[in-house]
Amino acid sequence: MPATIDLEDLSFDEGAHLLIARGLAGLCPGDVLTVWGVGAAFDLMLGAWCRTAGHRVDSPDPDPTVGRHPVHIIKGLKEDHRWARAVRAGRSGQPSAGADRRWGLAARGALVGSGGPELDVRWVERDLVWADVAPTLYARAAANQWNPDTAVDWNRGPTLPDDVEDAVVQVMTYLVENEQAALMIPARLLGSLHPQFREVMQLLAAQIADEARHVEIFTRRALLTRDEMGRSGVEGRASLQSLLDEPDFTLASFLLSVLGEGTFVDLLGFLHEHAPDPVTAQVTALAARDEARHVAFGVAHAAHVVDVDPTFRGRLRGAVERRHDALRDTAGLSSAVYDSLVLLAAGSWEPAAVRRGWRAVQALQARMDDGRRRRLSVIGFPDDEAAELSALHTRNFM
Repeated sequence: MPATIDLEDLSFDEGAHLLIARGLAGLCPGDVLTVWGVGAAFDLMLGAWCRTAGHRVDSPDPDPTVGRHPVHIIKGLKEDHRWARAVRAGRSGQPSAGADRRWGLAARGALVGSGGPELDVRWVERDLVWADVAPTLYARAAANQWNPDTAVDWNRGPTLPDDVEDAVVQVMTYLVENEQAALMIPARLLGSLHPQFREVMQLLAAQIADEARHVEIFTRRALLTRDEMGRSGVEGRASLQSLLDEPDFTLASFLLSVLGEGTFVDLLGFLHEHAPDPVTAQVTALAARDEARHVAFGVAHAAHVVDVDPTFRGRLRGAVERRHDALRDTAGLSSAVYDSLVLLAAGSWEPAAVRRGWRAVQALQARMDDGRRRRLSVIGFPDDEAAELSALHTRNFM
């Protein structure tokens, strides 16, 4: 039976071409589609559309009995030039080993028409950014987002001795400074990542949101009873700048998450244990939970890269050594922060308490070292090399 459609009074500026294209879709080249219509400028618009799409038009004389005439469209061989060389942007279910910048922002697995601008991103190789655990970690991160206004009971404001409150303010100031670096680094990496690796992009976006909340809650705790923040030492800023200066995706992730944030998880646990008030205990526990996810991705990603290319361990080692050399002449953790940690662990200025606080901070540093060594071992470093690299990590913790 001949293919026929009746457009009635539907014009091309109202979508008539959609019905024509649908009618032609099931036909073979050379088949005829008969179209009836009385819409505005019907013949003119139909002819123009068919020429663009590669079809021929045969318009017989009008039928005087009906006051209109059919148009016969002979389906052509020509395909829409935009799709003649179309390719798939990988497969929907999993990222490609290599992404094509010409895919632009197309969804993974989409049919990408030829032409258009290339995406200006740096990281297009899966194994340089990937970890199999990324989708699971993103799902966990999405499920565990929290609101600083409601997750923390800000009404339980502390009534602490001035020197203890000063110590809290100083430590919170230090935490904010470090979290701001931890916010900027994944933001920079995210902007250089091909969307073919969307699970990693989503995880980095969640990490950025985490760090933004951490900056907020540590700032709010610092200013809960004070009008000003504490001190920012040049040694701390120099240490963090060395993280910002690392351009490589894996090396930046390794230095920030495996070594820095991994060490920070221990610090947050210490602060939670020795928190002198409920708000400090809450904000450090919330931040530590988020940071553990960041560390998990950093370790899994570094382990993935080393598994693909065992020689990459040399580059990881080189990054640690370069950073150590760059910071060799700095003083490490500022005395203002170190002394504040001692006081928080001590709880008072009694000599026995100060001794206890000092030893607690020393024990914290030992736990930090042990944690770094274990994470380095997971990545594939032998125990002796893991111990050596851990010892080279910045004394500023992050």
